[in-house]
Amino acid sequence: MLDKVRIEKAVGMVLAHDVTEIRRGEFKGRAFRKGHVIREADICHLQRLGKRRLYVVKMKQGYIHENDAAVTMANAFCGDGVTWQGEPKEGKILLVAATDGLFKVEVAALTRVNMLGEVMCASRHNNFPVKKGDQVAATRAIPLIINKEIVDEAVRIAQSVGGVFRVKSLKRAKVGIIITGHEVFTRLIKDQFEPILQEKISRLGSEAIGVALAPDDVDVIAKEVKEFIEAGADIVLTTGGMSVDPDDVTRRGIQKAGGTDCIYGASVIPGAMFMIAYVGSVPVLGIPACGIYHEVTIFDLLFPRILAGERLDRREIAAMGHGGLCLNCRDCRYPVCPFGKGS
Repeated sequence: MLDKVRIEKAVGMVLAHDVTEIRRGEFKGRAFRKGHVIREADICHLQRLGKRRLYVVKMKQGYIHENDAAVTMANAFCGDGVTWQGEPKEGKILLVAATDGLFKVEVAALTRVNMLGEVMCASRHNNFPVKKGDQVAATRAIPLIINKEIVDEAVRIAQSVGGVFRVKSLKRAKVGIIITGHEVFTRLIKDQFEPILQEKISRLGSEAIGVALAPDDVDVIAKEVKEFIEAGADIVLTTGGMSVDPDDVTRRGIQKAGGTDCIYGASVIPGAMFMIAYVGSVPVLGIPACGIYHEVTIFDLLFPRILAGERLDRREIAAMGHGGLCLNCRDCRYPVCPFGKGS
């Protein structure tokens, strides 16, 4: 509801229009923004601008200003590892990562917030790797003056899930690498996997504690897996032998080493013949040959999640089919691309 009032009586009211200031040869622009809450300190400034009356929005009981609503929602939406920065502007506020890690979104809660009307929130995709200070989301109140009940409901939804957004820190893991295959073991061909995996491991802050070569032999592969775990490996990566040829026995070696909860096959291309199993609490990954020929594969999607402490099951990997098709762009821009980002 608009009202025209003398500036002396406008303190605490919401400005319904921009107020322009012109200083010859110095400045021409907005001195006060629409939506600004008039303060006692503003009166002298407004008088110098020749203002005697202002159009203001009267605050009805049970309603709050857009900027106050934005701050209230931002505080509720931020879970562990997420914060907000800067002053709200026109009811909008930015949320940022407070630490490096994996960005997580409570998608169902976010949808419920956006169903309320008069408030909104938009974010990066779930499972997006971020650095400290990266913008991860933004929220705003849509009307200038908003019903407090709507804001309170958005807060309640966020609090029910411990915050709509969070960033999970990545473990600095010790990783064992096992390169399988007779042709590599006997030095008939040079291995191409090790430098690729070493780079991807170190990029996320982990380290390889050793590299072993193993022939296509179930017992040898099982032995190497066990030895790495005994040496303190938090994760074991195996390469090759993940196809369907008779001598592709890597997954059998993982199982013989004690691998349980085995998931072989994934709804992602490249990476359909990926495998993950657990020897106790240690994840053992079987990476197919596509890891050599493609810059980004299922390994790049799942390795950060494993470092974030997630234990993956069949349903989660099956759900990756939505968004799980890499387009093999000539200039790869992952993770700023659709790959691995379902709804």
